[in-house]
Amino acid sequence: MKLFEKYIVQNYLKNFFVIFIALDLFYVGVDLLTNYNNIPDSANLQILYALFQGMNAVNYVLPLSIVFGMIVTYFGMIKSNELICMYASSISKRSLVKPFFITSLVLTLFYIGLNCTEFAYAYEYSSNLKKYNSISNSAEDLFLKNNNQYIYFKKLDPLKQVAYDVTIFEVDNVDLTKVIRASIATFVDNHWILEHVSITHKPKISSLDDEGFRIENIEKLKMMENFKPKIMDNVYQSEYALSISDGIDALRFFDNQNVNTSKIKATLFYQLFFPFFAPFLIVILYYKAPMMGRYFNMALIASSFAFVTLIVWSGLFLLSRLAANGVILSEIAILFPIILLVGIAAYFYSKR
Repeated sequence: MKLFEKYIVQNYLKNFFVIFIALDLFYVGVDLLTNYNNIPDSANLQILYALFQGMNAVNYVLPLSIVFGMIVTYFGMIKSNELICMYASSISKRSLVKPFFITSLVLTLFYIGLNCTEFAYAYEYSSNLKKYNSISNSAEDLFLKNNNQYIYFKKLDPLKQVAYDVTIFEVDNVDLTKVIRASIATFVDNHWILEHVSITHKPKISSLDDEGFRIENIEKLKMMENFKPKIMDNVYQSEYALSISDGIDALRFFDNQNVNTSKIKATLFYQLFFPFFAPFLIVILYYKAPMMGRYFNMALIASSFAFVTLIVWSGLFLLSRLAANGVILSEIAILFPIILLVGIAAYFYSKR
């Protein structure tokens, strides 16, 4: 890394973290003041609630902080005459924009990686703390379909991945062939392990010599591959707050069941593509920014850049909500605007 690139990256990261921490703490502070009467009385649960809300705030403030950090760094370099000195040293605009773009791209990829983990469920955990004084809430009376099976769960704990009082009805076309009952089931290695199982076989009788009604008792039974508790819990809640990995599994699972997956697809597109607006918006703003402050009102231009950032972010967020509600296709509402930003950024980089 060249000396000027190292200098830009250091200043950019410093401004980014200052803005990010400030916005995140502001979000948490406002939320605590708004929901003070609803959060648990326990100090430990209050700390957990604030932590989860801080993690949830990352979804909103991190993309904005990436762009705001670039704006503050760039205009700071103009004010101190560092930028014009770099241009005078024969450093090109392309060379100066690369540290901003690459750093912001790394931050964006790191954020997308976080959404592949339990980090994606921070809002759900904070809501559960506020409603039930616990991280996990149990879903009750679930009735779902999986291939040729209709599955009933009396109670499901998605965090512990345990279900109680499970009944499975196996059918052949429209004929009931088997009823499986278990007192408890645990999700292990992408399979459900049913314990204390009772299997009732309903035979097809064509003559008096055929085997009749039969009950079989088994201690353990392994079945229902890739039928993940988190997917089932979100079906129960009619929400799709899924991590990227769980969202991909849910998309595959429900697609095989001929279920409308528009909400799941919108959530995945939002998590995978929406954050990329920040690095490419940085390139566009960089090429539209002045090189020196002598003939311009820097405060007005910086404020205009911040306003444009908020407009772009809020517009994309609104489109993503419309896609989640099925009003607009995810490809049009989320993917197309990002591709448009990429095209504009590529045009500025190649032509300017």
